Parts: sequence; C-alpha cells; structure tokens
Amino acid sequence: MQEQVNNSNIIDVDMSNFVAQVIEKSSQVPVIVDFCAPWCEPCKTLGPTLEKLVNEADGAVILAKINIDENQEIAAQMQIRSVPTVVAFVEGRPVDAFAGVKPESEIRDFITKVAPDIGPSESEQMISIAADAYEQGNYEEAGSAYSQALQLDSENNAAIAGLASALIKLGDLENAGHVLSGAKDKNDPAVTAAQAALDTAEQIGDVGDLEELKKKVEKNADDYQARFDLAIALWATDARGEAADHLLYIIAADKDWQEDGARKQLVKFFEMAGPMDPFTVGARRKLSSLLYS
Repeated sequence: MQEQVNNSNIIDVDMSNFVAQVIEKSSQVPVIVDFCAPWCEPCKTLGPTLEKLVNEADGAVILAKINIDENQEIAAQMQIRSVPTVVAFVEGRPVDAFAGVKPESEIRDFITKVAPDIGPSESEQMISIAADAYEQGNYEEAGSAYSQALQLDSENNAAIAGLASALIKLGDLENAGHVLSGAKDKNDPAVTAAQAALDTAEQIGDVGDLEELKKKVEKNADDYQARFDLAIALWATDARGEAADHLLYIIAADKDWQEDGARKQLVKFFEMAGPMDPFTVGARRKLSSLLYS
C-alpha cells in the first residue's frame, strides 16, 4: 500500500476514487496528477517539489498521487509509459503533461498555466523587488534580492541571470561568471543575455580608450580590429545603434574576418537587448540584407 497523505491539497488516488477525486474534482479546481512508483528515484526528487508548490498554492490546485504499481489499470488508460509523469486535469479532462524531473521554476510555470489564480511565490516576489531595484540603478540592492530569490529557488533562471547582471554592473565579473556557471539551462534567453553581457564586459576592459579608437578608425576605415573594438566601447556607452553600424561595416567588407567575429558579436548585442527590442529588430534587418542580398 502507498503511504497515505494527510493534507487536503494532496491526496492519494486509486481506482476506487479516481473519477471522483480527479475527473469530477477538476471541474471545481485544477488537479495535478503525479504518476509515480516507490522504486523510482526521480520520483523521490520530483514529489517533494510538487508538494511544496501545491501547498504554496493554498487550495488553488490539488495534487493527486497515483502509485502505478498498485493502479496499473489507470496507468494503462492514461497511456503512462514512464515515471514520473505529471498530468494536469481541468474541467474533467487532461490539458497538459510532462515526464521526468524538471527545475522548480518550470514546474511552477506548468502549475500556474492551469491554475492562473495562484499568486506569485516568495521567490517571484523577491525577483520583482530585485528587478525594480536594478531598473533604478541600485545594483547592490538588486543583487541582494536576487540572492535571496536563489536561496528560495536555486534553479530559477531569472534570478540567476539577474544576479549575474547586477554583479556585472558592479564590476564583479568573476562572481558573475560563477553564478552563470550554475545555470542548468544555458539556452534560457535570460541566461544567454547575461552571458553575452559578461562576455562583452570582459572585452570592454581590453579595447582601449573610446576617443583613441575613433581616431584610429577615422585614419584607416579598414582597420577592422579598431572598428570592432570601437563597437565594443560604444556599446558600453549605450550608443547601441552606432556600435552595431561599425560591426555591420566589417561584415559588409569582410564577413569572414576573425572567423565571423563581427557577426558573432552583433548576435551577442541582440541577445543582450532582447529579440523584440527595436534596436534588435532594426539591426537584424540590416544584417539579413547584408547576408542574403
């Protein structure tokens, strides 16, 4: 027999109460079904995370735990092929699912999608405070708040990227790199943007004086290294359009320069600005016309 759960938000379900506690109950409140097994090691990791998030939801969602060893008929009907598998029921039918262990932030997003009445978690509240401080230029305060968010949710990509970005602004590039190295999803947009910012910040210290670089480019328009360095230096002053134009000049003249270095740097600028930023949209259009005309 599976261990009984003593919590109104977390229930054990078997064949005798599946219809009542999952199908019918989901017409009143979303029900998250955790298909698990006692021998499943990943289940032992996922289960506590699900329970924590459901308890935080305070009744906005129910967690139903089903031991597939004891309820093979349900597992067969639901076509469960591996454990752990999590299925969300709303209005009597399955609406979303995932298999395997996911980061807490992704599981939270999964639950919030089917139970939109759930308020922000404590970590999300700290991230909001941190983001406001960052926007106001209070980078130490932002870094402290992002750190607190990470203590609550160590895999939260927004907190990881935010803390790294605050450290970059404070000039602590070494610790920023250490924070980013802890991100499990290196392809998360916030993480890639912070990594691009770190890479560029490390370059800025090596490119030299802005005015001297301008003089070099004025003297020799085809000094691509000086022009590349000037783009980096201009980016540091928030002259984004001008920085991009210098890289586009190099690409137009010699797109293979430094193993496609100018285009790669421009892509880093795009990652830092974000895909929908007017700067990115305009500069990407110019880049496309150069590469595909």
